Amino acid sequence: MPATPKDPLSGWRVERTSGKPWSLAKCDPGARPFSDGDKDRDKAAVDTLATEIDQLQDMLFADRRFKVLVVLQGMDASGKDGTVRGVFGKVSPLGAHTMSWKAPTAEERAHDFLWRIHQKMPGAGELMIFNRSHYEDVLVPLVDGQLTKSAVQQRYSQINDFERLLAETGTVLLKFMLHISPDEQRERLQERIDDPAKGWKFMPRDLEVRKQWAEYQKAYEGLLGATSTPHAPWIVVPADSKTHRNLMIATVVRDALKALKLQYPPLDPALVNTRVV
Repeated sequence: MPATPKDPLSGWRVERTSGKPWSLAKCDPGARPFSDGDKDRDKAAVDTLATEIDQLQDMLFADRRFKVLVVLQGMDASGKDGTVRGVFGKVSPLGAHTMSWKAPTAEERAHDFLWRIHQKMPGAGELMIFNRSHYEDVLVPLVDGQLTKSAVQQRYSQINDFERLLAETGTVLLKFMLHISPDEQRERLQERIDDPAKGWKFMPRDLEVRKQWAEYQKAYEGLLGATSTPHAPWIVVPADSKTHRNLMIATVVRDALKALKLQYPPLDPALVNTRVV
């Protein structure tokens, strides 16, 4: 009897643990579960996958039965921008959009924390990529002491209800936590300081947040365990390797789009046998 193929996401897809924190200690940020060990082949595979995603997104836009939301979360320098460029750089802006979330404005703070998020959900046939997301509102306030633990638990519950609403109304949710090591982050932050072309991305607060590394890891473990659901599971992506990070995410996104069995709409019968002169 042939052996059952191993699920490459085993150990990286966060299983719901009744609200218990998901240990990041068991997830090696330097691992490469989707790689065969050849970096050049990995890069070529990413390029091929990016082309496939572009083609599938075109079908998604024409099909209009589904909406897709990709969430990219991670510590500073974990590669959110790089993922947008490397995985989604070929996708047509016709039906694909990227939203980079910053600290909420005064107007946004005057509403519930999901108010601004709901306005940016993908419409029928659209692919929306979130660079950071609503999960910032259960990370930053918790680490900075602006929310009590009970308030955070309430927000977890509200997020789960919100994402269930999205899933039940045709939105496919793909949530990726880009897991980087503190050593790799140090190198990337230093590169931002040293490289004039990257200096604009560095903020003095980045160093303060780095000092809170342990607190943020604990906050991530809490949200992963509390908000990974059957309709919106989290996938932890080892992100020390930029190429492997893109390979893993591109593979998951491509497979998710293929699973929708997208179709182009049939030609209008009135146009059959029409010849353009």
